[in-house]
Amino acid sequence: MKLHCHRPSLIAAFQTVSGVIPSRTPKEILKNVKLHVADGKATLIGTSEQVGIRYEIPGVEIESAGETLLPTSEVNSILRELTDDGVNIEITDDAVWIRAGQSEFRLPARDPAEFPPVAAFDDQTFYTIEAKALKEAIRRTVFATDIESTRYALGGVLVELSPESITMAATDSRRLAVVKGVCRSEGVQDTEAARPVIPREAMTLIEKSIGDSDEQIAIAAHANEVLIRCANSTIFSRLVEGRFPKYQDVIPAESTSTIDLLVGPFYSIVRQAQIVTNDESRGVEFAFADGTLTLTSQSPELGQSKVEMPISYDGEPLSITFDPRFVADFLRILEPDKQIALKLVDAESAAVFCVEDAYTYVVMPLSRDR
Repeated sequence: MKLHCHRPSLIAAFQTVSGVIPSRTPKEILKNVKLHVADGKATLIGTSEQVGIRYEIPGVEIESAGETLLPTSEVNSILRELTDDGVNIEITDDAVWIRAGQSEFRLPARDPAEFPPVAAFDDQTFYTIEAKALKEAIRRTVFATDIESTRYALGGVLVELSPESITMAATDSRRLAVVKGVCRSEGVQDTEAARPVIPREAMTLIEKSIGDSDEQIAIAAHANEVLIRCANSTIFSRLVEGRFPKYQDVIPAESTSTIDLLVGPFYSIVRQAQIVTNDESRGVEFAFADGTLTLTSQSPELGQSKVEMPISYDGEPLSITFDPRFVADFLRILEPDKQIALKLVDAESAAVFCVEDAYTYVVMPLSRDR
């Protein structure tokens, strides 16, 4: 096997595929990326067995076909250090040769026969969604998943698919992020909406794989797995086991106060109030009164803070305590000039942040004794 690659394109492909390679695994073969060359295409394949990706490398000149395993760490390092735009890869019976300019590297050739298969996108019926919309929806939900817990399906993002709409939801039981958008059915006849729960790892990989073009992303949902086709990639993922909670029940139906806020200034004072908080005393009081929002926090070890900003609020004084990390996580992914609406019921009820483009974020308050 022999091929010539454009180094920047090869680096981008290899780094994307490397994102799924497990850092710790008893299966040494999973620490490799499989290079498969056939039918005029060169494809990099990586998998953790739970999540996998096939990435077609653009701009490749192929002299002969074949396949091999590439050690992820070593090849990543080689590609980063090379300076020439062109890279030649040649596979012989006992070696992998990587050459560029005056540099030459010989790596041991490894048998790809035992490498786990990663499914290709062969579905004839699927859903499509505009790339930028899906990328933004992932950014607005994936941070709210539960990294540590395996309760229910909190370690993944619920994706509700219907012929005309897509809803994505993520929660760790203390906050909830919900995004609604538009999708289209391509031949799907089942009238019951598909509701896969896709693990955080796969959602992050999908986001990184989506470019900035106006392409359509294809999603094929099955009973235990999902396939996503985007740009040069096909991503396979097993679904999270367990039942996703009824997230609609968490969102308060009504509110007593609605406060309009600008993301930039609001995010600034939240970050300031967060400075003197720690794991033991992380609560920040948000007090709304007389056209002013006042954030106060204190910690026996770190001191105290008080920051204010003017707001349009003339209702009854209302105070509610939040973990500022949860508020900051939401504000961090929004544009500074974005307008949001904060809907409150009282100090003990969930608060709802709404963005005009069908994005809802719910945060549970902390108890007063924290």
